[in-house]
Amino acid sequence: MWSTAAPWCAHHRIRLLAPAIFVVSVLFFFLASPRSSPSFFAVPASSREHSPVKSRLIWAQRRVAEWRPCEWWRTAIPAPPTRNGYIRIDCYGGLNQLRRDLCDGIAVARLLNATMVLPKFEVAAYWNESSGFADVFDVDYFIEQTRGYVEVVKDIPEEISLKEPFHVDCRKRKGHFDYVETVLPALLEYRYISLTPAMSQRKDRYPSYAKASYCQGCYNALQLNKKVEAKAIELLEAIPKPFLSLHLRFEPDMVAYSRCEYRGLSSKSMEALEAARGQDRNVLTGDAARLWRNRGKCPLTPSETAFILQALGIPTETNIYLAAGDGLMELDGFTSVYKNMYTKSSLLAHEDFERMHGNTKAALDYYVSVNSDAYVATFFGNMDKMVTAMRTVQGLQKTLVLSRRAFANYTAAGLAEDQLAKAMWDAHREDYIMGRGSALPEHCFCELKL
Repeated sequence: MWSTAAPWCAHHRIRLLAPAIFVVSVLFFFLASPRSSPSFFAVPASSREHSPVKSRLIWAQRRVAEWRPCEWWRTAIPAPPTRNGYIRIDCYGGLNQLRRDLCDGIAVARLLNATMVLPKFEVAAYWNESSGFADVFDVDYFIEQTRGYVEVVKDIPEEISLKEPFHVDCRKRKGHFDYVETVLPALLEYRYISLTPAMSQRKDRYPSYAKASYCQGCYNALQLNKKVEAKAIELLEAIPKPFLSLHLRFEPDMVAYSRCEYRGLSSKSMEALEAARGQDRNVLTGDAARLWRNRGKCPLTPSETAFILQALGIPTETNIYLAAGDGLMELDGFTSVYKNMYTKSSLLAHEDFERMHGNTKAALDYYVSVNSDAYVATFFGNMDKMVTAMRTVQGLQKTLVLSRRAFANYTAAGLAEDQLAKAMWDAHREDYIMGRGSALPEHCFCELKL
């Protein structure tokens, strides 16, 4: 009996075991395969070993709140059928300052019930700039997307266009500046005015129709024109994926403007810094310097930036696109740690790069940063405000502004190395999981509890 059953049992035992052997082999192959360099989203082994928390990669932290575009401004609030006149917004500075002025101007035009003429981008020698609105943005798209919020026209009636607009300078106005009370009389009298919006105007006091126009115009209506967008896509595709876009600010003029003292800089950096300071930007000293630095007013150096990124668990093998202008000082302090760094000039043809205006270069950085896998800023300037807002519009939450204040306070308290790294981790983790990694206009974005 057993002699006849044995071949059958042996044959069917093999049939039953074969699938299991195959599954075990496949699992062993994948688990035992040698790994490539650490993933951008993986937790580095070294971080896991020394980590006081479960995961040391900042992007791996579970968020409890996020920001999304509010629904209330997605539908236009109709304007009265008649207009009070024409208004042209005059914008100054680099691309992101121009864009800030334009966004504010859209709200002002709606507030004054004016027809908006295409904005004027002022020629700025300091920014190596001579391009206009149409050289960067898609005019037809802008007009179409603002329809119903504010009326925008390419041309104005001949009898009005023959004269220069009456200029109203609002740039230096502070506090609660009332456009209706101060500017509307000039608009009604001259019918065609130009203005640059007040820099510190509080938009939370605007009526809802002006707020809605600001949100729509700033975050849904400004699209790069086809030529610039094509070049931006070319640049984006050339960057190895995944990648982090880093907006690093440590140029001589910016550091000089901060009036902060830095020790240990190279002689080349010191010479550039002294030239930028001139006679009007003396370095702060004593208690004033300590208070200023502890308020987070001093730009992070490239080496300090590298230290904080490591503290946040960002692998040193990460591909990093440097979204920055020319003239960064002490960059070796960053590239000695994060070696996989890419720039516009290293990825684009030399001839293309040399022909570009300053606004075009800034537009490329903006586009790449908005569409990057993650975005980190060392200073919350005009570009960072625009990029973080647009990434939020697109649902891209891996965005963080490094805290200069936290770094200054912890180093002033004597923390260094591992203690400082843990303190920086705790500070930024709290910001990130609570959705405070970037500041957003609260009238355009609403908090969502997760």
